[in-house]
Amino acid sequence: LGVACVSACFCFSAEVLVQLSEKLAEVSDICLFILAASTIVEVMDAHQGFRVVTKLLETPSKKQLFVNISLLTFFLSAILNNLTVTIVMVSLLRKLVPDKDERGLFGALVVVAANAGGVWTPIGDVTTTMLWINNNLSTLPIVTNLFVPSLACLVVSTAVLLPKIQEAPEGSDEGMIEMAELAPRGNIVFATGIGCLLSVPVFNELTGLPPYLGMLGGLGVIWLLTDVIHAGEKREELMVPNALGKLDTSGILFFFGILLSVGALESSGLLVELAQELDSAIGNVDVIAAVIGVASAVIDNVPLVAATMGMYSLDQYATDDQLWQLIAYCAGTGGSILVIGSASGVALMGLEKVEFLWYAKNVSLAAFAGYLAGIAVYLGQAQVLFALGA
Repeated sequence: LGVACVSACFCFSAEVLVQLSEKLAEVSDICLFILAASTIVEVMDAHQGFRVVTKLLETPSKKQLFVNISLLTFFLSAILNNLTVTIVMVSLLRKLVPDKDERGLFGALVVVAANAGGVWTPIGDVTTTMLWINNNLSTLPIVTNLFVPSLACLVVSTAVLLPKIQEAPEGSDEGMIEMAELAPRGNIVFATGIGCLLSVPVFNELTGLPPYLGMLGGLGVIWLLTDVIHAGEKREELMVPNALGKLDTSGILFFFGILLSVGALESSGLLVELAQELDSAIGNVDVIAAVIGVASAVIDNVPLVAATMGMYSLDQYATDDQLWQLIAYCAGTGGSILVIGSASGVALMGLEKVEFLWYAKNVSLAAFAGYLAGIAVYLGQAQVLFALGA
């Protein structure tokens, strides 16, 4: 966090105060969006709203449970941020899968599914959100063009990992979960929160206003709702101010500093020079996007995508160009190749003490196979759509 903030301060000079003001406006849009979205999810979680979906996981078969968790995580991550979904699902796995080694595989699948699921909607993954807010991508093409590749990534990775799961002995109750009760009016808060999150892209399309305003409006709705339904109750843990206090402020400031630093590099012209070097060395933008995805397995994908946005302008590659869609897919799913490549993977390391080498040995090949499958499906889909004149 300190490095990010210092870098942001000293990368700009007095001669570029105008550029600094512009970058501050761009970065603030993204940070306000994340702040509001994270608060809504935190309030939903405080009301145990996610218990609504846990019944979908109940099954006596471990392999079926593996598939159920894969699909549920994939779709939840499309409407909630993938880090939160990972934390919720891994916490749930502690009740469903008592064996620690086996739980590591389930947790690894959650990381792959969360990263794949976050790619195909503008609110599921922070890098896709960045591209969407910056007008590199628009709502409908994100969903229609990235859903099938993201699903292909998930299906291939799940298929490679599935043989590693051993069925429980007959008569075992593993995979069965006792449903916990919701907090007071928790189902109302959960439904309203999901509605607010889903309405943001619609708000943006209908009004043309920045997405963060829609998300802040949704937070206002949740705030009013919780104040009304808990009026007179001493349940501060269910209120929005308490949720705001639980947010990872250092993470948001880190994000802010990184984006400002990358903005300084863009203003200096260094990123344009880097783009020219990549074009001359590689030439094919599809390969460049794939390389960026692999790099995101080692380097945080936020600065990578921010740098790419500075390297290539909308004049070169218009909104919804194939480059931007591939960048969104590759940066999102490429982080699953190594456990340190995404916030979801790092969360798994912290929650389940999953080791880097264990993940590399047992999961990386499956994640990489899914990553390549998704790229192949995307390129094939693009050729078909082009042939059909879509």
